[in-house]
Amino acid sequence: MGFGGCWSLQDHDGVPLAELNVTDGDFPWLYATLRPTEAFEPVRPIFEAELRALRASEDGDTDGEVAAWERAYLEVRAAVVLIDPDGKPASEFLLHVDGDEAWWRWLDEPFDDDEDVPPVADPAGA
Repeated sequence: MGFGGCWSLQDHDGVPLAELNVTDGDFPWLYATLRPTEAFEPVRPIFEAELRALRASEDGDTDGEVAAWERAYLEVRAAVVLIDPDGKPASEFLLHVDGDEAWWRWLDEPFDDDEDVPPVADPAGA
């Protein structure tokens, strides 16, 4: 799987939501410019809520704030699939969006204990 290039976001039905044009990397994170489609706009508030919850959890670091971020992030995972430059979905990923900037890390293999996160469907049908 390539680190650079153009990643993408899709919904779980394979509808394109955005291109992620990688601009930098600092292992394990990749940084990109987000180029949304019109279909991204309904999910943008999900990312905004996740980022607010993340910042609150970093500032306060209480169990309640961390739990609120985890719930917000589950909404992100329920809404999108991260697709690598080779067209394969990332099994696990942590993705943040702030305006037209995105940053994420990913794994090729799913976590064994991640029962709350919906399974990633392969949009290519493989």
